[in-house]
Amino acid sequence: MRRLDRLAALIALPLVLGGCGVNTIPTLEEQAKTKFGDLQADYQRRADLIPNLVATVKGYAAQEKSVLVEVTQARASATQIHVDPEQVSDPAKVAQFAQAQQGLSGALSRLLVASEHYPQLQSDQNFLVLQSQLEGTENRITVARRDYNEAVRQYNTVLHTFPGVIWASTLYHAEKPMVLFQATDTAQNAPTVNFDSAPAATTSPSNSNTAQ
Repeated sequence: MRRLDRLAALIALPLVLGGCGVNTIPTLEEQAKTKFGDLQADYQRRADLIPNLVATVKGYAAQEKSVLVEVTQARASATQIHVDPEQVSDPAKVAQFAQAQQGLSGALSRLLVASEHYPQLQSDQNFLVLQSQLEGTENRITVARRDYNEAVRQYNTVLHTFPGVIWASTLYHAEKPMVLFQATDTAQNAPTVNFDSAPAATTSPSNSNTAQ
């Protein structure tokens, strides 16, 4: 009978612990890390579109050199910053990543505003496809950022509420709250474009090369 009692206790223990929420903290932690990985993947997808976008705009609007350089530099800065999912509890790391991505968002906004001054560019099929892909990617980023923040809120809430707070102070005392992905004040401002001069008459890239 004692052996049966011990066996029953061993079988029941995981069920009891599971019902008490002992697995909730690691489960929500992994979910939040996964969501952050999804967010990084969408930002990388955006970065992969930029070289072709810059090259296409340059073919019609080479005079917008300052805007093109700004986008290229912002992309380089953004792609150099890597945050491991294990580092999402570090406010400085997450803030650095967020600021770099927001800097690229601002530069892209200025590039797209500048491109509106070039009708031939606006009718270029390659540019239209890239613009559509960029818009879709920005939407994916918005959703991924929202999903990550929601996962972080759930995780952080469990760390500070019953019964999660008990497990956080015992089994998971090394776990720290994760950082929300927040936009800076400047990221909310509408982009501005300063033109050194009025746009010159545009020609298609092929015609421009022929003239040279």
